[in-house]
Amino acid sequence: MLRLCDRLWQDRHGTAVIEFAILTPVFRLMLTGMLAYGIYFGAAHSIQQLAADAARTAIAGLSQAERDGLVTAYLEQNAAAYILINPARLSHTIGDSAADPSQYEVRLSYDATDLPIWNLYPPLPMPGRTIAFGATIRRGGL
Repeated sequence: MLRLCDRLWQDRHGTAVIEFAILTPVFRLMLTGMLAYGIYFGAAHSIQQLAADAARTAIAGLSQAERDGLVTAYLEQNAAAYILINPARLSHTIGDSAADPSQYEVRLSYDATDLPIWNLYPPLPMPGRTIAFGATIRRGGL
């Protein structure tokens, strides 16, 4: 009996299966996390880029009303061009900065509940469901 136990202890034929069984859940969790955060960071980058581009369009406006109109039109026309962005879930705050009237601010807030990452893997720590970014640009001529 002792020889049988010793022989089974030294047998290495099943080690690959056991290693696979131990490491597969960890590997799947890592892959799922990379996928989820990649999608989330892609959406966050899109919101940041959209805010910066919208702020740049404000340079062409001569008054605050004209700048606001240009930025609003830009957001309405271009938000749908970003693949991870649903324009219906995008809200914005635009206008001259209260702290410095020579600056124009564009603040975007996106409700990211439509992203396909929330049901991927329950134990995965997920980011917040709202993505918020802004851009500030100095008005010309001041």
